[in-house]
Amino acid sequence: MYNLPNILTISRIVVIPVIFLSVYIHCAWWSLLAAVLFVVAAITDYFDGYFARVRNETSVFGRLLDPIADKLLVISALLIIVANGMVHPISYIPVMVILCREVLVSGLREFLANVKVSMPVTRLAKWKTGFQMTSLAMILFKYVPGLIFFGYLGEGLLWIAGILTFITGYEYFQKSLDYVKSVNKKAKSNKKAEIAKAVSETDAAKKSVKASAKKAKAAAKKEVVKKDKAPKKKAAPSKKAKSAKAVKKTAK
Repeated sequence: MYNLPNILTISRIVVIPVIFLSVYIHCAWWSLLAAVLFVVAAITDYFDGYFARVRNETSVFGRLLDPIADKLLVISALLIIVANGMVHPISYIPVMVILCREVLVSGLREFLANVKVSMPVTRLAKWKTGFQMTSLAMILFKYVPGLIFFGYLGEGLLWIAGILTFITGYEYFQKSLDYVKSVNKKAKSNKKAEIAKAVSETDAAKKSVKASAKKAKAAAKKEVVKKDKAPKKKAAPSKKAKSAKAVKKTAK
């Protein structure tokens, strides 16, 4: 757990309050410190993954904490530059887009992880991260004497980062939507199959009942015909007829 890649990841979280306090002191040297610390923290985002691969020190803890550290660093920097008026109010638009995208993607990742659907980081998403980190670092240099133009350039890059953020967020949302549609389509298909099966079983039952009724009717008809063809027996003389016959014989 406490290997070099994980230590670099943890350092990105630890440095956040230092950056926050450095900016709020409103001093040129402290502003420079805040900007430098953010740049170093942003660079560790690359090196923690690099060392994890080279030193074969990948871990579940690192995979869990790395995206969290990135989001905390970016969101904290965005809140700092907005709270200190380091960007024009119109630039709050890309700030809001980035913040909303982070929340959206976090929710989508959690949802897709529960259904065991992977959502790998795309190349465009990596470019987005690069523009975000660069723009925020340059904006933090705004209060350093002689580097105010960095702030204006960083604000322009922030808009590019906002556009890329919107595009990548939509791509992730579309992937999740495609999964939901496929699940609904499969559910409808299964339902149709169940209905078709039930209808088929009902038709089979109807045919079986009709066949049984037809068979019973044919058997009954056959029995009636058999009775009609059977030879008729002579009826036995009744007691009255026997008495009359006996009287007749006596008379003779």
